[in-house]
Amino acid sequence: MALKQLAVLAALIASVASYGFPDCSVAPLKGNAVCDTSKDPITRATALINLFTIPELINNTDNASGGVARLGLPAYQWWSEALHGVAHSPGVTFNPSGAFNAATSFPQPNVLGAAFDDELIKQVADVISTEARAFNNVGQAGLDFWTPNINPYKDPRWGRGQETPGEDPFHLSHYVYNLIQGLQGGLDPKPYFKVAADCKHFAAYDMENWEGNVRYGFNAIVSQQDLSEYYLPPFQTCVRDAKVASVMCSYNAVNGLPSCASPFLLQTVLRDHWGFTDDRWVTSDCDAVGNVFSPHDFTATPAEAAAVSLKAGTDIDCGTTYGDNLMEAFNKSMITEAHLRKALTRQYASLVRLGYFDDASKQPFRQLGWSDVNTKAAQDLAHKAAVEGIVLLKNDGTLPLKRNVKKIAIVGAYANATNDLQGNYFGAAPFLISPLQAAQSAGFEVSYAFGTNYSTTDTSGFAGAVDVAKSADVIIFAGGIGETIEREEIDRTSITWPGNQLDLISELQQVGKPLVVVQFGGGQVDQTSLKASKSVNAILWAGYPGQSGGAALFDLLTGKAAPAGRLGTTQYPADYVNQVPMTDMTLRPSATNPGRTYKWYTGTPVFDFGFGLHYTTFSHSLSGRPSRIFSIQSLVTKARSAAHADLGTLDTFSVNVRNTGKVTSDYVALLFVSSKNGPAPHPNKELVSYTRLHDIAPGRSATASLEVTLGAISRADENGDKWLFPGTYTLTVDTPAVLKTTFTLIGSAVKIADWPRDTSA
Repeated sequence: MALKQLAVLAALIASVASYGFPDCSVAPLKGNAVCDTSKDPITRATALINLFTIPELINNTDNASGGVARLGLPAYQWWSEALHGVAHSPGVTFNPSGAFNAATSFPQPNVLGAAFDDELIKQVADVISTEARAFNNVGQAGLDFWTPNINPYKDPRWGRGQETPGEDPFHLSHYVYNLIQGLQGGLDPKPYFKVAADCKHFAAYDMENWEGNVRYGFNAIVSQQDLSEYYLPPFQTCVRDAKVASVMCSYNAVNGLPSCASPFLLQTVLRDHWGFTDDRWVTSDCDAVGNVFSPHDFTATPAEAAAVSLKAGTDIDCGTTYGDNLMEAFNKSMITEAHLRKALTRQYASLVRLGYFDDASKQPFRQLGWSDVNTKAAQDLAHKAAVEGIVLLKNDGTLPLKRNVKKIAIVGAYANATNDLQGNYFGAAPFLISPLQAAQSAGFEVSYAFGTNYSTTDTSGFAGAVDVAKSADVIIFAGGIGETIEREEIDRTSITWPGNQLDLISELQQVGKPLVVVQFGGGQVDQTSLKASKSVNAILWAGYPGQSGGAALFDLLTGKAAPAGRLGTTQYPADYVNQVPMTDMTLRPSATNPGRTYKWYTGTPVFDFGFGLHYTTFSHSLSGRPSRIFSIQSLVTKARSAAHADLGTLDTFSVNVRNTGKVTSDYVALLFVSSKNGPAPHPNKELVSYTRLHDIAPGRSATASLEVTLGAISRADENGDKWLFPGTYTLTVDTPAVLKTTFTLIGSAVKIADWPRDTSA
């Protein structure tokens, strides 16, 4: 090892010591079983927690845990964030300059999800966890990162929809399965977690503040069928299959019980049904325990709120309600010493799994440093992720831009955007490439006008925008939804383009030059007029594309890269918001609900879930001779030899995809199923498999191997139990369908998964 490397390593180890990791080489921890690496994490944590007094236990129940100085146990901040890169949060610090002043800023999950590339998600998460560990090694981040948000994005008004991969629970389940592996270092890795991830918000959370209905006191009325079939599958995958280290209970109540005080959610479903073990923990969303008292009015005092939450299974309070009130709850026999010790054991067993008590020299993650942050490979991956996630919605042949295009006018609030390319829950990015900067770097003669802000009614910038447009060969309008409109604690009341952006686009259309509209921000605005207008030549959806967003956009505009992203959400007509209130949690169509998401929506979407165009054309055919008839009893018998019958395989359908055009391109193969079997009303169709094929050259073919599980084609009954029903099923490839085939299930209906009964409400 070079002298410079040795110096860096020595400094790194010194910084770890100064950060305050427990020291098992000295008393009083020396000799305690918490330091014995031959023992399991729960045994080790129990040995430590047995040394705590009651006040010491309570002093470590909030996210800012006080530690126990007399035991050599330092204070610890449980709250760090890393939604799409190491992010600003109580546990994360960025230096003003020099080392550790930035971290790679990947696209928001709404863009990552639109890539439909599971391997990409795993790679992104692996980079994030590497950088998170490097920050931790110098005392500038914790080991626990409260990500991802996997609530399905079912309502286009939701202020935090940008944080999620989309509206489909099957898609979210695959996203989170791969993300957790990248963050934690594999499936239930041993001996150490890389970092501890956290799946949030459990459960049925997708409203901030809509017409005075606030998340802190909202009671979500949700049927067991909808919980089992739509709201909770991503959490099941995260907990049961990906073995996430922690879960966050949400602000809202579910069927009368605040989520953080719900034994049904936190014990019956999470631990008993999904197997969430005692080396894993639950944190509240911030102040959600206090909200159990008010505004939920579920208890008469804050002490009772703390007690019912602790006993229900909330191990950490993000806030101070536990610290301020658990002693009173203990003194009044609302809780016992055993309740406190169980919660603390879960917390510290998780820290054991992170190597918190082990010799730094024995851990590979402790040697990560500044040279591992924002590497060239990480920068390339952030750029690739943005390219893969941007979606082409309309194109009359204007794109990719022709070689004779020399002058470009860039207009709109996102034209020179930097921080706004990141969305929310972001950190300090090493650089941010705006569309304007990218256009200049691409060699165009560029004229720029701000034109109009996201939501203003001020038209004073219109004339300048039209002037620069007149001198250009092509006009790029870069607008959309700003962070002030779509963010935490605020829901939208409209899903039209905000402000007077459409008015400016209308004036730009009159210029008579090719016009490309790029919509940044959230995923769901009504594009009807732009879609129909012959004067709007192309539309792209770019979401929040991260640090390389502008460069990725111009790679696509110029043809350096080919678009293949797919919408992760349905784009509804504007009147949708008048047809169903956000407070209505039902999914299926009724007299007061047109149906939610592509699965149940009965209207005509502006753009459907899974829609996305290319610069080339493809032909499709089934490879081999797929089975057409399956015996339910045989399928279930075979599947039950595995851990979970819903993960059993129906079949793998192979689709041959041939590039019949002239441009090398990726292709996302989406496989949907539809049927009239089982409980009604039936979904229109459901995503049951997908894969992204890379770099299919003109005239060449690639095969999409699309595995379909029994769980994917099952239906939930009114109790939430999953069944396989006999009958004919139709499989379709892509949106709109480019290939169809059918298969038949024969035999009698069989229940493949029980849903626990809720007796607590």
